[in-house]
Amino acid sequence: MTLARETGVEIISTESGLRSIRTEPVLGHMPVRKALDRLLADTGYRAIAITGGYRIVRAPARAAPRKTRPAVTSSPSSPQPDIIVTASKQRISLLRYPGSLMVTETERSPPSAAGTMTDLAPGIPILQSTQLGAGRNKVFIRGIADSSFSGTTQSPTSIYLDDVQLTYSGPDPGLRLYDMRRIEILEGAQGTLYGSGAIGGVIRLTSNPADLSAIAGAASSGVTATQGGSTGFDVAGMVNLPILKDRMGMRAVAYTVHEGGYLDDVRRGLRNVNRSDTVGGRLALRIDPGAGWRIEASGAGQWIDTRDGQYAEAAEGPLTRRSRIAQPFDNRLLFGRLTVSREWDSGLRLFSATGIVGYQSTDQFDATPRRPLSSKSPPVMYIANRDKWLLSQETRLSRSLPNGNSWVVGFTLARDQDILSRAVGSLGNSFDIIGVTNVTKAASLFGEATIALLPSLSVTAGGRATMARTDGDPSSAPQSANFVKGRLSRRFDPTLAFSLQVSPRLALFTRFQTGYRTGGLAVATGVGRVADYRSDAITVGEIGMRKLRDGPMGLAFSGSISMALWSNIQADLINRRGQPYTDNIGNARIEAAECTIDWVPVAGLHAEASFLLTANEVSGPIADQSTRNNRRLPETPPFAGHWGLSYEWATRGLAPRIRIGADYVGRSVLGTGDLLDVSQGNYWLLGLSAGVRRGGLRVDLAVDNLTNSAANRFAYGNPFSLTYRDQTTPLRPRNARLGIGFGW
Repeated sequence: MTLARETGVEIISTESGLRSIRTEPVLGHMPVRKALDRLLADTGYRAIAITGGYRIVRAPARAAPRKTRPAVTSSPSSPQPDIIVTASKQRISLLRYPGSLMVTETERSPPSAAGTMTDLAPGIPILQSTQLGAGRNKVFIRGIADSSFSGTTQSPTSIYLDDVQLTYSGPDPGLRLYDMRRIEILEGAQGTLYGSGAIGGVIRLTSNPADLSAIAGAASSGVTATQGGSTGFDVAGMVNLPILKDRMGMRAVAYTVHEGGYLDDVRRGLRNVNRSDTVGGRLALRIDPGAGWRIEASGAGQWIDTRDGQYAEAAEGPLTRRSRIAQPFDNRLLFGRLTVSREWDSGLRLFSATGIVGYQSTDQFDATPRRPLSSKSPPVMYIANRDKWLLSQETRLSRSLPNGNSWVVGFTLARDQDILSRAVGSLGNSFDIIGVTNVTKAASLFGEATIALLPSLSVTAGGRATMARTDGDPSSAPQSANFVKGRLSRRFDPTLAFSLQVSPRLALFTRFQTGYRTGGLAVATGVGRVADYRSDAITVGEIGMRKLRDGPMGLAFSGSISMALWSNIQADLINRRGQPYTDNIGNARIEAAECTIDWVPVAGLHAEASFLLTANEVSGPIADQSTRNNRRLPETPPFAGHWGLSYEWATRGLAPRIRIGADYVGRSVLGTGDLLDVSQGNYWLLGLSAGVRRGGLRVDLAVDNLTNSAANRFAYGNPFSLTYRDQTTPLRPRNARLGIGFGW
């Protein structure tokens, strides 16, 4: 821990026996690798290089450990190492990071049922999301929410998988979070380090890298029963294989998830229509040729097949609707990544990442006009296809020094192609209607530095210069040619922040940051029309504090207040006929206060609480023509909170544990203005789980929606009946999952 703090290098371990090991002091000037080797010599442990630092693992059995002193248990005064914020690209410790963020370290084995970022949102108040279904949802951070609908605008939240951007426009692809090492949520804006699109913030998913030292594996399965619905199941597995010990290895993950349905369609006489299947996997290859070099190549694929829409109609019942045809959705995500890096003992690091992401989806909706049931007219369907490809490349050079100074400089190149095609008509007799292709090419230079002005005071400053061009092309000749097919934009996004450490585990911070999104060409109101929408921009200022625990027990907390000014807001919208269009809806002022508390009063007992308070007001063409109460951003409740309490018994052999959690999501609306002022949210969600672990074996039982609440999560499912204002997306009824996992 001391070595990690003094050098700014991340050193981690999951080996509980390290606390009983005593070593001789290590003195002098030497590389971090050499110091670690000296500390661990003849202890039965060794250090292996990982991205951003080292991990301590048990050495092969032939290494005889030295005699140790009697084991000493941790006390509340035992120092705890800081988490290194890798998403900052400068290896800044969590305590000294000058901004609001959340870091979640996930268990390394064995995997249990893993959801998507949308599934995590109710338990993380700073996250909001739509609930159209896996692969169709949009995720927002701290109230920076533009629209409940998915169109051609760039996403306000950037999602990254292992240093490669996963999305550019459209919804979160719904990647299942199996075998993830860490999830970092950096609250926005993040224009300096992450460029266009990160106006709300960044979600960075870091998967477990291949371990070059030992064969490892894990497997899990579970069965989920839903009250009044059909049964679901999940199966997942992971295998890690060293090919050349300490030089080359691979890691593979595969999973399949079946989510049982719980909504009925009385018109077609079908039950549990909204079932969904997800199949996916990842494969990673790692090569450490020596001299600090590392090469990693990885790929991922995921397929989602949802049989029908995830919504009900209030007039038919809380879990029932009436439609003429099925409304399925499917998507395909393909991901490829290649990184090359080198680290020097001086703290200098070169990193280059190249990525390619392909995304394809098909939505089908029932567009049949509502008529008496005796009507013999054929049903009408609307189909929208999205085909997207994102190419990205980033190269950066950074250095982290023991005195707290650090810097990073680099450049990025990106090309995003987004093709929207649409069709409408009866079954077997549909015809194409106008769609749009947007191609965005962007290049940027960025740099940021953290300088310790005093031992307790640091300043962070930087900027990003971006040049981007977006070219749009309608799929057929529009009725009007009054639009711009190409647009060139130049942008500079600065950042300035301060961090003041007032005690060894307490710090204050303040931050100023900007961000923007590129414009483009989109379908406009009316049939056969297109229109261009302009770039939008945001400026965010915040002030906060963060306290870490002094030892394994005690209190940790963080909190901040912020204000954002958002201009020329881009929004994907729906008109009264159910047709999509995109426009700049005006400006907004967003105020927020947030807090997270993490308390371990005694060994084994863990209490946590967090909340988000927000207030916003929109001004612009739509808002100004609406009543004052309807001039607000979508999907943003004024209050959201999470509470949890868990206890794990420390017994010989078995490790039982129990946890209870409660989440509250306040009332929000579907969109800005009178048409979209449809109420949703305002519900509690209670959960209870228990489990037991013995060695690598684990058995879990979890019950969600304990009170069987039928509240409305999301007031949208079909754009063509939206004007009736009776759509709901109910919570999954009370459900229980029994799971078993094993890791070795």
